[in-house]
Amino acid sequence: MELTGCGTALVTPFRPDGTLDEPALETQVNAQIEHGIQLLIPCGTTGEAATLSDPESLRVIELTCAAAAGRVPVFAGCTHNSTALAVERARRLAQIPGLTGILTANPYYNRPGQEGQYQHFRAIAEASSLPILLYNIPARTGANLEPATVLRLTELENIVGIKESSGNIVQITELLHLVPRTFRVFAGDDALALPILALGGAGLISVASNVIPAQMAEMVRAALANDWETARRLNRRFFPLLQAHFWEPSPAPVKAVMAILGLGPDTLRLPMVPVTTTTHSRLQQILANLGLK
Repeated sequence: MELTGCGTALVTPFRPDGTLDEPALETQVNAQIEHGIQLLIPCGTTGEAATLSDPESLRVIELTCAAAAGRVPVFAGCTHNSTALAVERARRLAQIPGLTGILTANPYYNRPGQEGQYQHFRAIAEASSLPILLYNIPARTGANLEPATVLRLTELENIVGIKESSGNIVQITELLHLVPRTFRVFAGDDALALPILALGGAGLISVASNVIPAQMAEMVRAALANDWETARRLNRRFFPLLQAHFWEPSPAPVKAVMAILGLGPDTLRLPMVPVTTTTHSRLQQILANLGLK
C-alpha cells in the first residue's frame, strides 16, 4: 500500500460527558475514506493523545484499524518523552491487528539535542517491527529534528518517512534535498502543503481534512499530479479555514467547526477548552463565506 496523498490527523470524538464516542469514531473513519483520504493518524496531536489513558488510546487505535479494514494505511501516534516508555508503547501497538505503522514525535519537555533524539528514535525503531513515521513538531515539543539527523535515521530500514511540522520551509527544502527519494516527507501544516508538495513532498497530514476531506484530498491529488491550477484554486478558496484552525490551540477550533457543521460535539479534555465566543463567531462567518454552513 503506497504511502502518499492526503492523510488526516483524526480528532478523537468525545461524548458531552467526556467519554470516548466509539460509534462517532467509526462513522468518522468511514467518512474520511469515502471522501478520498489516503492515510489515517489516530492518537496524534489533533486527537488529544496526551489526555487519553493508555487503555483509551489502544481502544481508539483498535477501532480506527477495524473501521479502516485495510482500505488505507493507519499510523498511530506513539510519543513519549521517556524512551523506555515509548519503546514499550511501540511494542504494544505492534500487536494491534491491521495497524500499518506508528507516528512518533520528538521527546517533549526534555529538549534533547540531536544525538539524544537520534538515539531515542533508533531505540523505538529497533524495538518495533512496524514502519515508522517521524514527527518533527518543535513548537509543541521544544526540540527540533534537524535534516542531518533525519538523514542518519533513514539508514534504519523501518523508518520510512517524516511528518514535518517545523514550519521552516528552508529546513524542509534541505531535508528533501538530503534524504533518499524513497523516504516520504509529509507536510504537517495545511498552510504549507503546496510549497512542500512542489518541492517533492509525498503528501499532507491534515487537520482541515477532518472537516473538508474531499476538498483537501483533491488539492493534494492535484498537486501530486502537477495540476497546479486546480491545487492553487482549492488552496486559495480554503486557505482562510486552514488558518482559522490555529487561531486558538488545536484541536479546539477544528472541533468547533465540526460542531457547527453537525459532525460531532464540541467536547475537549482539559487542559484544552472550547474556543472563545469571538472565535466561534468568526469560524461561523468563514464557513458561511465558503458556503459550508
